Amino acid sequence: MKKLIALFAVSAMASTSAMAAIALSGAASVSYDDNGSAASETSYDADLTVTGTAGTTTVTVSADVDGASFATSAATMATTIGPVTITADMHDEVSKDGDGSNGAVLATTNATNATGTAGEQIFESTDTSVTISVDAPIGDATVGVDDTGVLTVSGTWSGITMSSSTDDVTTVAGSIAGMDVSVTNDGGSTTWSLGTTVSGVALTLASSQKVTATFGLAGNTMVVSSIPAVTGKNQVDGNAAGTGTAGYGKRLIASAASYSTVAISRSLTSGATLAATYSSSNDSLTLKASVAF
Repeated sequence: MKKLIALFAVSAMASTSAMAAIALSGAASVSYDDNGSAASETSYDADLTVTGTAGTTTVTVSADVDGASFATSAATMATTIGPVTITADMHDEVSKDGDGSNGAVLATTNATNATGTAGEQIFESTDTSVTISVDAPIGDATVGVDDTGVLTVSGTWSGITMSSSTDDVTTVAGSIAGMDVSVTNDGGSTTWSLGTTVSGVALTLASSQKVTATFGLAGNTMVVSSIPAVTGKNQVDGNAAGTGTAGYGKRLIASAASYSTVAISRSLTSGATLAATYSSSNDSLTLKASVAF
């Protein structure tokens, strides 16, 4: 495996001098939120992504550029050699907990919960990685294995897509009588979603009890959503090797009351999009102008 990784790195470095295509994309927006009875605020966001492609090798670098300095948000390199795919995640991202602060206590005031680190996994201090996977077709199914030894079998039969792995995750998805159905079982916990269109209104229903209805046509839509309450859960300690019953640890989940939102979006001929969103969670109205290229 080390030789494969070294070969991948050398070949990728050599390919930079013969980069065939470089694509630049990005998005920017400005939002005004009256915050209900609280003080209003204005926020900004701007992101750039550079993608370079040479043969079957792709390098993607993304950054947030609205702050005081250029802040890298992602950096990946991937190449495919026959059935072998090698992916390198070169960006060490320190994720933030639900309230916006690293390792913050969300569900309780127990100080022992304030130990979350990168990726919100207690013992993971870095999340850079190199993954080597192999996909081999067998009949109508594809068998894949990654560098951690997880084996995945997937395929589509009679319009139903199925995937199952030795990591104890099974997913079934398909369209049945005009209804899109997806069911996922992860370690014994099952989630599902249903989607259909009735009289031009797109409806979705999830096992979390979230309901969404979308009205209108592309470029001029209204989306009404009902978001269920969330029960707070404490951080669960794991171990550095991820071999215990809790693995690397479980994330903190902030509790939240149920609420509804109404979002109206309009695409302009200038290429920008204007949106207005009302949320009953704090009786606020947010106005947002955005553009993507």
